[in-house]
Formats: sequence, C-alpha cells, structure tokens
Amino acid sequence: MDALMLSRLQFAFTTLFHFIFVPLTLGLSFLLAWMEWRYVRTGDEKWLRMSKFWGKLFLINFAVGIVTGITLEFQFGMNWAEYSKYVGDIFGAPLAIEATVAFFLESVFIGVWIFGWDKISKKMHALAITIVAIATNLSALWILLANGWMQNPVGATVNRFTSNPFLTERAEMSDFIAVLTNPYGWLKFFHTILAGYVVAAFFVMGISAWHIMRRNENDFFKSSFKLAAWFGLASCILVIGIGDMHGAEVAKIQPTKLAAMESVWETSEGGTGFPLIAIPDEAKEENMFEALVIPKLASLLSYRDPNRPIKGLKDFPKDERPPVAMTFFSFRLMVGIGTVMALLLIAAAFLSWKGKLEQNPAFLKILLWSIPLPYIAGLLGWIVAEVGRQPWIVYGMLKTSDGVSKSLDAGQVALSLAVFIVLYSFLANVDFYLLFKYARKGPEPAAVGEV
Repeated sequence: MDALMLSRLQFAFTTLFHFIFVPLTLGLSFLLAWMEWRYVRTGDEKWLRMSKFWGKLFLINFAVGIVTGITLEFQFGMNWAEYSKYVGDIFGAPLAIEATVAFFLESVFIGVWIFGWDKISKKMHALAITIVAIATNLSALWILLANGWMQNPVGATVNRFTSNPFLTERAEMSDFIAVLTNPYGWLKFFHTILAGYVVAAFFVMGISAWHIMRRNENDFFKSSFKLAAWFGLASCILVIGIGDMHGAEVAKIQPTKLAAMESVWETSEGGTGFPLIAIPDEAKEENMFEALVIPKLASLLSYRDPNRPIKGLKDFPKDERPPVAMTFFSFRLMVGIGTVMALLLIAAAFLSWKGKLEQNPAFLKILLWSIPLPYIAGLLGWIVAEVGRQPWIVYGMLKTSDGVSKSLDAGQVALSLAVFIVLYSFLANVDFYLLFKYARKGPEPAAVGEV
C-alpha cells in the first residue's frame, strides 16, 4: 500500500460515496418542479403537500451531497498535484464554469425555494425549484464534460519545456469547442443524468409503496407512485438507448476497456461472442469458464457489425491493460440490474395505470426493497468507466502513476483516508437516519377542509 494505491483508494471511496447523493438530486429536483407546477395549474393542495414532503427528503440528500462533494476538488491539489499541473489548463476550465455558473444558480435558488414559502408567488416559487433542477443538471454537465475529456482527450496539445525545472511538459487547451462538444462527454452526461432520474423514481416508488401497504394517505402516495413510475420508465428506456450508444463510443476510442468489459483475450476471426457468464483469469490470460455465449453479439453491439472482431487484450502491452475481472463483473452486474429495473418499472407503470397497486402487496414490498438497485447500478457504472480506463488517468496521454503528488508518503494518505472513512460514516448515518425518519413519518396532515 504505497502513496499511489492509497490515493487511488481514497479518491475512489470519496467519489463513490459522494455519488450516492448526486443521482437523487438530479432526478428528484425535476419531480419536485413538476409537482409544484401541477399545484400552480390546478390549485389542488395535494400537489403542494407532495412538494413539501418530497422536498424535505430532497433537502436532506442535497445537504449531505454538497458537503461530500467539496472535498473532492481539494484532492486534486493534495493527492494529484502532478495531474493538476499537467492538465489543469484544460480540466480546470469546465470545473470553473460549473462553480461560477451552475453551482451559483443552484445555491441561490435553493435558498429562494427553502425560505420563499408564503413569501413569493406560487409561480415564482415553482420557478425557483425549476431553476434548481436545471442548474443541478447543468452542474453535472460541466463535471462530466471534464471527466469525458479524461476519457477522450480532445482539443489539447502537449507543450514541452526545457528551462522550467518544475514542469517539463503539460497539456494545454487548443480547441475549447472540441472539449465542449466531445461526444464521449455528452454521452456520459445523458447516461448519468437519466440514471439519476431512475434513482429518483425508485426512491419515490419505494417509499410510496411502504405507505400504500399501510393504507396511509393512499391518494397522496398513489399519485406520487404513478408519477414516479412513468417518469422512471421513460428514463430507463432512454438509459438503455444512450447506454448502447455509449458502449459503441467506448469501442471506438477505448479498445482496452472494451476488451476488458467483454473479457476478450484473443482476437478471433469473424465476430466476437457475448458470454453471459465468464470467469476471467488474468494470470493465465484466459477465461477459466464461459457459459451462454451468444455468437457475434459483442461485435454487433460494439461495432454494429457482427463480423468485426474485438481486439483481444493480448494484443495490447500488459502495462496498458485495465483490471479485467473488476471491469468485466461490474459491467455484467450493471446490465443485469438494469434489466431487472426495467421489468419492475414496466410492472409499476402498468399497475398504477390500472389502479391495482393495493391488490399487489407482494409487488409493493419488492419495490420497497428495490430502492438500492439503481444506486448499485450507478456505482457499478462508475467502476466500469474509471477502472476500465486504467492505467491511464487521461486515456492514452498520462498514466495514473505519473499523476500522483510526488511529496506524499503512504502514512499521510493513510491518515487522511482514515479520517474520511470516519467522517463519511458519520454523515451516512445522519443522512440515512433523517431520510428514514421523515420518509416514515409521511406528509404533514392536510388542513381542515382540504380533500
């Protein structure tokens, strides 16, 4: 466990923990905006109560997400100083735009929304949460464009210096439009935010299912459930479509990641099959076991050509291959969980449309226990994206081992990692306690005379 490995573990831990809160913010903000505008249009107090109830859970999640996100940027200077010096000219630009534009809008209007009840008009209040939703997703856009550049470094040139003892070379931006329009970044953005909408849908459906099973505020929670089910189904269909396009982009620009995702060791003649089950053996450079191989499917999905083979890992230098087993299993689990979620959303949308939720308590219980599924799928997706990119921190340009701070020692990183684990464990317990408490409590009672 040297400073490099500990720094990688620390960034992975803090990033994955932070991402637990991000997708719910992305999706629930739009659901809240829809609820408030429905209240503005109809005057039905039920939608106002829904906005306040789900808004309370949104704010708990939002607050912890902000706290856990702040520490990530500090690590670029503390743990990854060489990376920051090398790509700061490019990587810093979208992060600066995110902070000065998207995060500023998000922060200002979340304050207006929190403190504006009964102080501003209904339309202005609904507009405030709408701006929060848009700004939150814009924030994700700039961050994911930055990450997309790390995956597919475009619009950059490498300048070398002979007279600077502290910096021998660095990547400098040569085409901002290329960075802005990077197809990898945009596909990653849509795939991530749509997955966040699915998280919000399962969150709302699961909590609503718990209350419906207990006959608590049935009209309130059946309306919440129905809204979330259709929102989630539409988002899930789009996630699958964008994910397919994203996979084809990976095949084009990251062949080593593709080979690891499919655990392809040898470049075969003709199309490459898709094994539903396999056990990679990285030491022997082969799969110990394969089962249920669908002929040529991997080639068809990757290249839109069933006869074009996927380049095997043995055709790449060993020091440029990602960890195969982790990438392969994470990808398979993500796809499997996504398939299960799609089936659950189809059933949820159908039963809510037919008004038969209460007659299916077993299905409601399944949805309650399914709340973690989209979270797990999202985290697995990030493991595929980041582990599959290794050993590169900027694909094909800068290796992870060259990006770590030179002044760090293992003891320093071990200490900060331990502090992060303790602090984040405390925050997780606080967050889960508050979410559980207020989700179980339900909405505030309707005022006398309200239906």
